Amino acid sequence: MMEGKEKRGRRFRKVFRGMAMQCLCTGEQMNEVVRSNGEVELQGNNEDIEEAQLSLQEGGSLNYEEARALLGLGRVEYQQGHFQEALRMLDGINIPALLPKVKLFISRLERADPYSTYPSMPLLNLTMETAYLKTVALRDLGKFKEAAQECSTILDVVESVLPKGLPANFGDSNLNATICSAVELLPGLWKLGDFYPEALSSYRRALLCNWNLDARTIGRIQKEHAIFLLYSGCEACTPTLRSQLDGSFVPRNNLEEAILLLMILLLKFNLKRLERDPTVMHHLTFALSMSGRLKPLASQFEKLLPGVLHGTEWLYNVALCYLAEEDDLSALNLLKRILKFGEDSNCLRELLLASKICSENSAYAEEGVSYARRALANLDGGCEQLEVVADLFLGISLSSQARYASNDTQRASWQREALQVFGVARKKMQCRDFRVLYNLSLENAEQRKLDAAALYAKKLLKLEAGSELKSWLLIARIMSAKKQFDDAESIVNAALDQTGKWCQGELLQTKAKILASKGQVKKAVETYTKLLAVIQLRTKSSGAGIFMLQGTEDDRTMETETWKATRSKRFPDGSSWSILQSTRHRIQACTEYDISCCCSWTAWRQVLACCKVLLG
Repeated sequence: MMEGKEKRGRRFRKVFRGMAMQCLCTGEQMNEVVRSNGEVELQGNNEDIEEAQLSLQEGGSLNYEEARALLGLGRVEYQQGHFQEALRMLDGINIPALLPKVKLFISRLERADPYSTYPSMPLLNLTMETAYLKTVALRDLGKFKEAAQECSTILDVVESVLPKGLPANFGDSNLNATICSAVELLPGLWKLGDFYPEALSSYRRALLCNWNLDARTIGRIQKEHAIFLLYSGCEACTPTLRSQLDGSFVPRNNLEEAILLLMILLLKFNLKRLERDPTVMHHLTFALSMSGRLKPLASQFEKLLPGVLHGTEWLYNVALCYLAEEDDLSALNLLKRILKFGEDSNCLRELLLASKICSENSAYAEEGVSYARRALANLDGGCEQLEVVADLFLGISLSSQARYASNDTQRASWQREALQVFGVARKKMQCRDFRVLYNLSLENAEQRKLDAAALYAKKLLKLEAGSELKSWLLIARIMSAKKQFDDAESIVNAALDQTGKWCQGELLQTKAKILASKGQVKKAVETYTKLLAVIQLRTKSSGAGIFMLQGTEDDRTMETETWKATRSKRFPDGSSWSILQSTRHRIQACTEYDISCCCSWTAWRQVLACCKVLLG
């Protein structure tokens, strides 16, 4: 038996020594051979190779030349698309047995003179090239987990011996290239296998450790990492930055980490350390928009070097940032710069955005009409949906303009045109656009055409299935204007049943006014009391950690109007007024009693108990 093994071993060495002169070369040399000859003529037949592999499995060993020849065979098979055959060849090289020798060799190199150039490292090169070729072969066979584990072997070996990273002059160019390729490849392999936590860990490992990566490779990894953080849906834990300084910024979530990476890339672009990639700004725009940090995004646009974006593109993006931050005037001024020197045919989105801003501010109604007309002229029967949008902005601006008309003739003309424009938009959308129906109903109501206003409001309510608060308010106020107070109260009550307690402010205010109009003063005061409870809780909720319910400027205005309305009422006795005042003081006392401390749950429970009684 032993004689058979020795015979196979001798035959194995004979076969591979015959191939050594052909295959003993670097990866680049092998590529040249393949390109020039089409394929490498291999000495020996399949039976010889299978017998040699059997010898390896039974305990045979290879010297360096034989292992190098086997690696060359595996590379040729891989280049010819025979991935499984390539793996069979590479499995003949016992990588685990070589790793201790490789680690010892690296540790000796680490203790060498740091200013000297490292000598040739054939064993180290052989091991790394074999592991990398096995990685890509497994990847191409769809075995992503096994490929990632094989790729990790390369990095684990280097990192275990050199925890501070590779020295600048470590190894030859082929070795550095193999290590850098493995660093960049590993996260992608984990992603292909749907192992997202491992992918995140690999990205951070690639960026935090010193792998002698060039600037372009680092830039690619930073971009891919940011994209993965933004769109993978996998929430990463806070990164442990081993090299961070005291007081340095540590991202708290995916979004912050992605923003940090993208801003670093932008800085490199501006310093001309990397060739500019326009998609980086697109991803940063998305990330900052999702985080609600639009002012910093505007600042990033302003820092872009001239010529990176076209003038109109730059102005439009900065205008969007200011608009999202509710700085409408700054946004409009930027859009005016575009529309002043731009061709209207190329500025449709700018015209629509400018008309939208103007339609929401009556002071700019005349300009809104002009921009909307220009947008419609550019469309000229193009996209019907965009025409409806332009009609909508035109109608709203005409309605606002009519309120400030200098004479009745102008007012009537603009009101008539506004109704006509809304009517055209309704026909185009066949009553399927809630915005058109809402504004059509509102415009009819303002012109005291209450029957038509009620008709469109009911269609709107049906279209939305009662999901919009402002539609309930509109139809209730139309019924109230028609002196149908009982119907108006019923509508408000129905809306209150379908609305959360903390969003009932305007409904309660409307109900109180309806009750007061019906002469039911005490019920009106009770409703105002509930309204004040809602306002107080919303105003103080930010201190208790409920950020979704923070009081707004509208709440403060509503509270002021409530006190004015109740103060102006004539009460049969002083009881209602005193109850209202005591209720307010009771709520304020509870909410102000140490409620700013999130740990003061006792005070918070007192507030909830108080308002539970008040809100029913």
